[in-house]
Amino acid sequence: MEKMIEISHVSKSFQTYRALDDISLDIEKGKIYGIIGRNGSGKTVLFKCICGFLKTDSGEIKVDGKTIGKEIEAPQNAGIIIENPGFLPAYSGCQNLKFLADINKKIGKREIRDVLEKVGLDPTMKKPVGKYSLGMRQRLGIAQAIMENPSLLILDEPMNGLDYQGVKDVRKILLDLKAEGKTILLASHNREDIAFLCDETVHIDHGKLVEREAYEV
Repeated sequence: MEKMIEISHVSKSFQTYRALDDISLDIEKGKIYGIIGRNGSGKTVLFKCICGFLKTDSGEIKVDGKTIGKEIEAPQNAGIIIENPGFLPAYSGCQNLKFLADINKKIGKREIRDVLEKVGLDPTMKKPVGKYSLGMRQRLGIAQAIMENPSLLILDEPMNGLDYQGVKDVRKILLDLKAEGKTILLASHNREDIAFLCDETVHIDHGKLVEREAYEV
């Protein structure tokens, strides 16, 4: 299978704390990978290094054949949710997505309406994001991550704050995206999400890759 991400002997420390310790991992295209581990295990730090938000101390990360921090600063054609999605609180969800879409100019108003409906938000709603519930903000974050049809999704706890129906909706969206050939990295504390969605899990503990498990699909 063709590789989307190649992580080779990556380490990252913050003063005396070693957040990632010699991680090597290949991610194949067209699969969903679950990255699991307790709080502080290194999952989010790994995601930030893949995205180019943090510079590794050693090792190399390639995304679609290009080295992060050398050939490219960040993955191209990627949708990302890491920690709480940041939006302008005084503007509506639709306005926020339009501001972001205007940066790359890949999509227009119709695509923004469509993606809001896809995640279960009303594109005509005028309510400012500052008054959204946690679940609504999470739905908007997912809309932002997928709206430009990226080939790679990097999602850190995308189900946070979602009710039962929201979780069902997002699971369906992710499985549909996988069926389209997208590659998805998913960090979640919810074992049911991982078992339901993932082709393979990667267990990280104290910055080390301790276990990989593939599932029959």
